[in-house]
Amino acid sequence: MQPLLSTFSRRIARTPPPLFLAALYAALILAGALLLMLPVSRTIPLSWSDAIFTATSAVTVTGLVVFDIGSGLTLFGEIVLALLIQLGGLGLMTFAVLILGALGLPVGLTGQIYLREELNQNSMHQLMKLVKTILKVVLVCELAGALLLSASFIPHSGVLRGLWEALFHAISAFNNAGFSTFPDGLVPFATDPLVNLVIPALFMIGGIGYVVLHDIFSGKSPRLWSMHSKIMLLGTAILVPWSVGLFALLEWHNPGTLGQFDSVTARLIVSWFQGVTPRTAGFNTTDIGALHDSTAMLFISLMLIGGGPTSTAGGIKVTTFVVMLLATGAFFRRQSQIHAFGRSIALEEVLKVMALTAISVMLIFIAVFLLTMTHEGHFLDISFEVASAFGTAGLSRGFTGDLSGFGRAVIIVVMFLGRVGPLTLGFFLATRTTPRVRYPAGTIHLG
Repeated sequence: MQPLLSTFSRRIARTPPPLFLAALYAALILAGALLLMLPVSRTIPLSWSDAIFTATSAVTVTGLVVFDIGSGLTLFGEIVLALLIQLGGLGLMTFAVLILGALGLPVGLTGQIYLREELNQNSMHQLMKLVKTILKVVLVCELAGALLLSASFIPHSGVLRGLWEALFHAISAFNNAGFSTFPDGLVPFATDPLVNLVIPALFMIGGIGYVVLHDIFSGKSPRLWSMHSKIMLLGTAILVPWSVGLFALLEWHNPGTLGQFDSVTARLIVSWFQGVTPRTAGFNTTDIGALHDSTAMLFISLMLIGGGPTSTAGGIKVTTFVVMLLATGAFFRRQSQIHAFGRSIALEEVLKVMALTAISVMLIFIAVFLLTMTHEGHFLDISFEVASAFGTAGLSRGFTGDLSGFGRAVIIVVMFLGRVGPLTLGFFLATRTTPRVRYPAGTIHLG
């Protein structure tokens, strides 16, 4: 028995970390689907397609659903869903390290390597400190969020049910999942001040990235924060007012969204919530299907950008988007070096950004193409759905329920790659190979 375990351990150690992590996520999805199929988990008949789609959406913290969660699942089923969201958002390796730490067991070198890959860190230095920061942030934010939300949900659903809904939405919000137990999402709470403050606070903290939070809570002066944190905070500070203001401008007189509210204050509150949501949270306080086409295109762009690295958010990430803009600006200014906040950005990092962006665009294009072949006449809805799946945002124009079996399979793959794909890409980009033969430079005409 011991030799078999030793051989198995060696094989795991030789497995590329991203492949191992992808396999863990796939195993969790299958386990979640099995649990959701149990009679104790559901109140309605579910097909394997329903269960796998829902489990994938939960583990990838997306939030797309093919049935009403509140009426289709029992309390046990909702607990299973919340655990899948927590595990998927926190990260399986991070969660495993937290459990081992609580039991006083060592993580080991192999575990630290896998954890480093999952948290997108270049070295193991201070890795365990970052994990402890993650634990503190998760516990404080989700418990505080649940406590605050209960003040709004208890009057709506009763004490016990309201407490559970508050905890469920706190977990869903912090992990940027966007799942809701209410049939219309958070539309009944569109103008509730508490919901409009707590839910965005949770998904913005969860989506900004643990590295940034570690810098903020370290007590260091902002001048000493890492360049990553500064770029992430600057990008967020620009994107939030841009998205909120543009949403208000585009939807102010739309009777299906903001136009239904007579009060200017109510319209501004809804604009705030719905403007900050698309970058991966997936909650809605208005009818997403009633958005103008221009607003839908705005949402698509925001969902593709996403949140921060080493966070519960998806998308290509804000830092990737900012570096891409900096590289473009440097090209037009004929600068050979890219810099920000007194630090230079290496050419290797720029190449990673370009590779990640190119692969993301190709994946999205292929998915849209495949869905348009089988769902004729719904191009905007399809593009919105694919962007939401890739960015693990969870917003939908009501098209998720109309997906065929093939369409569901495509969206499942996009959700999985949107969550796990960057890990695999990062592994291959980080693998250095020294060329044995050098070739003379050639000329190619571009543009």
